[in-house]
Amino acid sequence: MTAPIESRGYVHGDVLVSTDWVKDHLQDPSVRIIESNEDMLLYPSGHIPGAVQVDWTLDLNDQIRRDYLSRQAFEALASRIGITPDTTLVFYGDKNNWWACYAFWVFQLFGHSRARVMDGGRLKWVKEGRPLTRDVPSYPATSYQARERQDGPHRAFRNEVLAHVRTKGQLVDVRSPEEYSGARLHMPDYPNEGALRGGHIPGAKSVPWARAINAADGSFKTAEELREIYLHEHALKPSEATIAYCRIGERSSHTWFVLKYLLGFKDVRNYDGSWTEWGNLVGAPIEK
Repeated sequence: MTAPIESRGYVHGDVLVSTDWVKDHLQDPSVRIIESNEDMLLYPSGHIPGAVQVDWTLDLNDQIRRDYLSRQAFEALASRIGITPDTTLVFYGDKNNWWACYAFWVFQLFGHSRARVMDGGRLKWVKEGRPLTRDVPSYPATSYQARERQDGPHRAFRNEVLAHVRTKGQLVDVRSPEEYSGARLHMPDYPNEGALRGGHIPGAKSVPWARAINAADGSFKTAEELREIYLHEHALKPSEATIAYCRIGERSSHTWFVLKYLLGFKDVRNYDGSWTEWGNLVGAPIEK
């Protein structure tokens, strides 16, 4: 049985909530539960009662440029799902919360700090036999006023990564070992596409994202177990600037969440351009 979250020793453990906490707040008007999945058919097939859907492709990404939504688009999304800056958001989803952490990360670009992740995501909720519904909730629209998007504290761009490589800064490649080695250009069991070259960014440590979770229910490992992986096994230092990446930024947002909140890294950013950008850059250095 998973230990209570408060007993797992995380640096910022309040950003993680349990399935019990969510159950107890299903009727709380100050809380909005948000489901974000890779598989868009999951939400209509059944979701936590009262949860709204945020589609990572349609809601979070600009439909023309490879970039995230603008402040105006974020305000429209927030207003549509009926939240204010004072609403506590709880993100959860499939793939052990890949896309939940990704959505959480995007919301941080706009400063919505009242945000949490449900430990274990859909997998844990379903395994515990908790209720699902196909009813799509309707909340009164709000007039959400957001700040301009601030990428700097949370997001790394290619030129910043190049500079980070030159100074031998901490880099974490969260992809599979086959992607890291260059044997594959995509995740196992997915089409082998996405970049012209395989390998990894020079100096990056290979720490697959899934090492941070308990496979049985998708919950996060304890702080002690996480420190053993990231600090001791791979000699990462929480005081040093760190950049995480994967293929398009979803798996690395999961690791970003682990490093920033559960382990308390002071300066950690997600390189969402990741390998689809780096593996296609003319002249960019790689290692195999």
